[in-house]
Amino acid sequence: MNDAALAPTLRRRRWPRRLLVLLVLVAVAIWWLQSPYAGRFLLRQAGAALGLDIRAGTLDYRLRGTPQLQLHDVVAQRPGDAVPLLCARRLLLALPWKTLRTRGASLVLQRIELDAPVLDIPALQRWLATRPPSAAPRIPSLTTGLRIRDGRIDNDDWRIDGVAIDLPNLALNLPLHARVRGRYLAAPISIPADLRLTITHLNHLLAGQASAVSGAGTLTLVDAGGWHIPAQVSLTGPLQIGKDSALMRPAKLGIAARYISASSDLPFQLGVYAPMVFNNAAWRFVPATLVLRGGGMIPNAQARGSVSVGARLRLHLDGALDTWPLAWPALPMPLAASSSTLPFVLDYQGAPAFSDAATLTLRRDATIFRAQFQLPEVLTWLDASEGSPLPPLSGSLTTPRIQIPGATLDGVQIEIDDTRTQ
Repeated sequence: MNDAALAPTLRRRRWPRRLLVLLVLVAVAIWWLQSPYAGRFLLRQAGAALGLDIRAGTLDYRLRGTPQLQLHDVVAQRPGDAVPLLCARRLLLALPWKTLRTRGASLVLQRIELDAPVLDIPALQRWLATRPPSAAPRIPSLTTGLRIRDGRIDNDDWRIDGVAIDLPNLALNLPLHARVRGRYLAAPISIPADLRLTITHLNHLLAGQASAVSGAGTLTLVDAGGWHIPAQVSLTGPLQIGKDSALMRPAKLGIAARYISASSDLPFQLGVYAPMVFNNAAWRFVPATLVLRGGGMIPNAQARGSVSVGARLRLHLDGALDTWPLAWPALPMPLAASSSTLPFVLDYQGAPAFSDAATLTLRRDATIFRAQFQLPEVLTWLDASEGSPLPPLSGSLTTPRIQIPGATLDGVQIEIDDTRTQ
């Protein structure tokens, strides 16, 4: 038989062997993809690209339908660093086959879930300082969203625990809607919060341009001394994010709250209108316009000045009380007969709980009152049904005239000294 006649016979004998080899290779590939070796290889590759050591206790796969990768006891740590950047009890990643086939060129994910993640801010900052400069970050689209439960964010002097985040979906060309919950802790203050956020143009924000942002929800300022302030809050304005800062100009902040202590329940409303800047771990409102509406012990007032909130609280406010509240101790005549507003200047630098000394200058007509006080002490004095008739403060009062029962005093100067404010 010649070679031409043998060729078809040889081809018929080879194709079963080739098919068998192909089936063996496919079986090996499937086994490898479903084995821990594949997952650990992928983690090493991802870690090498990010400059991180990424490891996991166990890895589970699902390749049928939408591929899923589930990692347990995940740790991401910069080599040589003593503290992990990120830990999580569980990470679920679901992504369509198209994303796998294009090797991430199509950056579309179906869903991300994180259980009990812990993000360490100082470790994150150390890692970011080692990263080379790059173009604008690529943000994946999430068709069925993101879910985070029982998270925690750690910093040197504060932390946020109970972090829960829900994103129904994420796409650069669509508004972003999110619900964020957590509790900020910086002793003696804690602030549980439950907020809903909307970012109108996420793509603008990531490109360094301004985007309308709004947030609303509840938060409660809780002090270890026994008082707390539950509040409904809202914040709106155009937000712009820089490398290490954020700017909202103007920011419109509204607060409807109650000051609650052992013997008081005082409602009030506070509005703030100002450029808002975040940098160096502090929020700054400068120049700020504030309007306070209260009742009972809380006066109606308006002021301009500056507010900085971070590890320390800094206030400088120049404003006026509309009138002397009826619930405050009565003024002597002729001050009580005056209908003038009461201009004031308030300065404070100290702990966010307002536990350090503040200074206040208050005027009515030709009468000037200057005082140094600690707000928690004054609030305790106001709550007390009996005790000292004088508030716990140090200061001075000068007035041309005071009328008291049976006498009129001219050229009055009064010094008040309270050791608790020293």
